[in-house]
Amino acid sequence: MAKTTPAPVKITPMMQQYLEIKAQHQDAILFYRLGDFYEMFFDDAVTASKVLGITLTSRNSKDDENRVPLCGIPYHAVSSYLAKMIKAGFKVAICEQVEDPKEAKGIVRREVVRVVTPGLVTDEQLLDDKDNRYLAAICQKGKNWGLSLLDLSTGEFLVSEKEDLAGLLDELVRLGPSEILLPEEPGEASILADQLLAFLPQSCLTRRSPSVFYPEMARQRLLEHFRVANLAGFGCEELKSGIAAAGALLLYLQETQKTALDHIERLTPIEFDNVLLMDESSRRNLELTQTITGGAREGSLLDTLDLCETPMGARLLKKNLLFPLQEVETIRQRLNTVEALYLAPRLREDLRQLLAKVYDLERLNGRVVLGTANGRDLTALKCSLAQLPQLKEKMLEEGGPLLPALGASLDELTELHALLEAGIREDAPVTVREGNLIKPGYHAELDELVSLLRDGKELILTLEARERARTGINNLKIGFNKIFGYYIEISRGQLANVPEDFIRKQTLVNAERFITPELKEFEEKVTGAQEKRLELEYRLFSAIRTTVAESSSRILLTAARLAQIDFFCCLAEGAQKYRYTKPVINSGEAIIIKEGRHPVIERALPPGRFVPNDIHLDQESEEVLIITGPNMAGKSTVLRQTALITLMAQMGSFVPAASAEIGVVDRIFTRVGASDNLRRGQSTFMVEMNETANILNNATQRSLVILDEIGRGTSTFDGLSIAWAVAEELVNKNGRGVKTIFATHYHELTELAATNPRVKNHNIAVREWNDTIIFLHKLLPGGTNRSYGIQVAALAGVPAKVVARAKELLHNIEQGEFNRQGEPRIATSPRKNKPRQGGQLSLFGAGETQAARRLRDINPDTLSPREALDLLYELKGLSDVE
Repeated sequence: MAKTTPAPVKITPMMQQYLEIKAQHQDAILFYRLGDFYEMFFDDAVTASKVLGITLTSRNSKDDENRVPLCGIPYHAVSSYLAKMIKAGFKVAICEQVEDPKEAKGIVRREVVRVVTPGLVTDEQLLDDKDNRYLAAICQKGKNWGLSLLDLSTGEFLVSEKEDLAGLLDELVRLGPSEILLPEEPGEASILADQLLAFLPQSCLTRRSPSVFYPEMARQRLLEHFRVANLAGFGCEELKSGIAAAGALLLYLQETQKTALDHIERLTPIEFDNVLLMDESSRRNLELTQTITGGAREGSLLDTLDLCETPMGARLLKKNLLFPLQEVETIRQRLNTVEALYLAPRLREDLRQLLAKVYDLERLNGRVVLGTANGRDLTALKCSLAQLPQLKEKMLEEGGPLLPALGASLDELTELHALLEAGIREDAPVTVREGNLIKPGYHAELDELVSLLRDGKELILTLEARERARTGINNLKIGFNKIFGYYIEISRGQLANVPEDFIRKQTLVNAERFITPELKEFEEKVTGAQEKRLELEYRLFSAIRTTVAESSSRILLTAARLAQIDFFCCLAEGAQKYRYTKPVINSGEAIIIKEGRHPVIERALPPGRFVPNDIHLDQESEEVLIITGPNMAGKSTVLRQTALITLMAQMGSFVPAASAEIGVVDRIFTRVGASDNLRRGQSTFMVEMNETANILNNATQRSLVILDEIGRGTSTFDGLSIAWAVAEELVNKNGRGVKTIFATHYHELTELAATNPRVKNHNIAVREWNDTIIFLHKLLPGGTNRSYGIQVAALAGVPAKVVARAKELLHNIEQGEFNRQGEPRIATSPRKNKPRQGGQLSLFGAGETQAARRLRDINPDTLSPREALDLLYELKGLSDVE
């Protein structure tokens, strides 16, 4: 019997349209709008149903072999589902109906209106208020690597160039983009992709055609967008590789967003000349923005300092933390502004209360320009703008030299607030197609439509009463049915009184029905009034949104001013709350800190429990500090707090110290802790040596170096040798040396101070008590020759039996490598039973011998030479007998 061939799947016009659109977006999940739902088909449906946790069904369900997998989500709830897809690492293409179904001839026309990727997110549910979400593009042209980053939600557009891949990776890690565009080139691209994934495992990599990175095409694209003749005005005309990356990034936005990008107003070069630089390992070791363990924001310096009231201020705080300054006058200006707010608590509190009512202007503006802002967004914008007059007034009242200048330049956007106040309802919903967006009184036609829908019954009764009075027919009534619409019904007995303008519509047994021009006009108004109202309200809302978008530049400038105000208020509030003091900033070489504290650790301790310490570093007499002391005593805390106090001061912040004098440093290097980096294929020791090599190769006389336990990842003698050589190099580098704090367990390093006057020894004090130790956490001059490791082990809860055995082993090691029997002395123990062996007995064997007792009773200081000789013979005799 011949096998029958199954009939091919019938492709409907709608499915044909879907397949054509999907073919253009193979790398994305297609959200295809069908009425009140976004639907997904085929593999997209299978994937989305799993990620979103929704039911997977099918079309053509009667034919199992030809079923088309299907799932769908309500259009009004798209944001939450979109968030899940993006967090799972998928790209989503949003396909909308771009034609009125009533006017469509055949299938409704649909288009992808935007593509959402991990780096192109503007929805609130996907964004962290306190952090930028960057899309990055990288490429290599000639010897330089080009880097560009853009935050679509705020419009910030950055460009940079690096001479080597290591510098490029370090900058990428600093800013942490969510998505990275890179050229799709065989061989080399895969190697680069592997490195990017090693350093930025959470980033999505998107490969693009090499042609989009052509410098001339990229440059032309930028010129057209910014409507300029050249890029010199942005200060990046010479950045050929950077321009190539920026142009490729802009094209990606234009292809995916399919709308105006007017809030991207400038291309800003990342300048490093006046910035205090820190490499990735130093930022990680100091836990600036996240903790080493767990990568959490809580417990970082940023989390401790962030008392900002606005998202813009919080993002600026993070940026200033990652990019502290070197320019002395600019730092002093910031400190003076913070001081002015610190000394004016009432002004500061007033400003903070007003700022607390300001929403994220940068991101609200971004959604307005992109055409995705809803009613609540415009309401939030209106509420924010309402605070500007009072903020400006407060800043002009008093403050440091910078605050009145900020106040004077603050644009109050008065006419924009008036427009939003007049047009947008306070209870405007999230959706923009369901009405209730526009205030009564804003538009006469809309008010009439709303009145018709709300008061239609009363209007009918009014018209009915008027017609009764005009005709004298008291039983005249107005009715409605679906066939004829509105009508006037008159009984047969009153037909003689019907006016001439009544038009007969229907004859009944006992009555006749009529219409009038006025009633017909009323019917036309009421019929479809809801649809007309929704359409008109959407058009009015869109017009208001467009008007707001035209003021994008002014809104962004105002947002920047408010972010600065919030930043200064935050630092002043922290200074008052945490007892910080204003540092003295100069261009000298000394760092002098009195009673310095670790800003994060002291917050985790009860008040008054943190022990402050002094630090003095200079290039003359105290350039390299060697700090010894046991684990848990606080060496690492002293090291880190010195670096953090320096960084905070150069950011423009008050610092946790009784006083601080900071000679501006150009870079901070840290080598702290020990850990493998398996993802990058590096052992603990290799990580340690890479960081050490970076310090030795790049530190200058204006740098600050923090070293904690170099050489622990290898043998003791190798480690000591490396640590010694590194310390020598740092104190002698380029004939001037580098300001360094070096914590170590290699007590031999304290001998460096004997050969170099710029090396000073310090130790963290402890007190011994009943065979245990008490940590005093105080930094004192002078070295120490003990690590108290066994006592620390006991404090940490190591079992007493193990601690006792460790003491034995330590004693054995200190006695030498082998005993008189040629056995490893480290292994011996009086608690272990050994079989008796022949041969010579030890003079000091197990159990106290007569010779030993005789020796114990002798005072050698009282013996004459003759008595000592006689005693020797006596002991010889006793040992022979035993």
